[in-house]
Amino acid sequence: MIPAIDYTFVHPAFMLNGFYFSKEDLSRVAYAYIKEGSDFEQQMGRFLLDWFDANNYIVMHTSGTTGKPKEIRVSKQAMVHSALATGRFFDLPARTKALLCLPLHYIAGKMMMVRALVLGWELDVVPPSSDPLQGIKTGYDFAALVPLQAEESIQQLYKIKQVILGGAKVNAALAEKLGSLPTAVYETYGMTETVSHIAVKRVGEAAFTVLPDVAITTDDRQCLVIDTPKLSEKLLITNDVVDVIDESHFEWKGRFDNVINSGGIKLFPEQIEEKLAPHIARRFFVAGVADDRLGNRLVLVIEGKPYDIDETIFSSLGKFEKPREVIFREQFAETASGKVIRHKSLDAAL
Repeated sequence: MIPAIDYTFVHPAFMLNGFYFSKEDLSRVAYAYIKEGSDFEQQMGRFLLDWFDANNYIVMHTSGTTGKPKEIRVSKQAMVHSALATGRFFDLPARTKALLCLPLHYIAGKMMMVRALVLGWELDVVPPSSDPLQGIKTGYDFAALVPLQAEESIQQLYKIKQVILGGAKVNAALAEKLGSLPTAVYETYGMTETVSHIAVKRVGEAAFTVLPDVAITTDDRQCLVIDTPKLSEKLLITNDVVDVIDESHFEWKGRFDNVINSGGIKLFPEQIEEKLAPHIARRFFVAGVADDRLGNRLVLVIEGKPYDIDETIFSSLGKFEKPREVIFREQFAETASGKVIRHKSLDAAL
């Protein structure tokens, strides 16, 4: 059983946009946001009412990147424990100045609000945009961004001491830019089912470090198995192929769903894509299609109208990693949050 904590407790140091709010105050503000606020403020109002209602869970939806989106119930107790673990790992005590600039539709945005409520942060909230730091003169201790926001805010990130990135993989070009900043920038590993992230790594590093109270192993597919008794009563068996280095560290190799067996060679699309990313300006992915001789042959799928490919872009690839065909698809299928749905995009391109 997940250890019980009073999730309705609002830390006395909690501030929202410069004002102290009690639980009762937040309920009144939430109603006002829903009635008169912008779309984003309405999201925030609905979440606050959901957080303080009689249910012990929040209804959320998985991203649908690798399958049909599904509705799940996430324990409010688990969300509190996740917030506490993040606070411990990053040393973020009461009065930490934090920025919320993500939609509250998704777990990442919700968890920023929960962390602030539980840990007593001074939280500033701005509408989600690709460049959330534009015009902001305040300095912050902590913020959560998606890679696109980090890319667009690269000249402004010095305003934040620690940043966590999620929602999409950080490509090599962006990682290089972020590595030269004074800001400590971390990639996160997690999903809705893990209540935000359960592991992080500094951008540019190979291995993820798990958060407190997280145990990791692998199954017979070499996929990550996560044991988080404070977040879930069940083991979470993922489809992420990893190398477990020790009890606290692992390296992510790719999705088991995406692994391509081509002539007996196992190819990890994500690793190939990372090598190609500096050379292809459009969205793209690599995948396997049925082949009588190889079982599956590797193809490169690029979004947009066809153009001539310079063969030198494949020079960094290993012997078996070079795609045998390039396919163009005018527009990729994607989830509501903008992630590419590979199988649908590939089927439409064939």
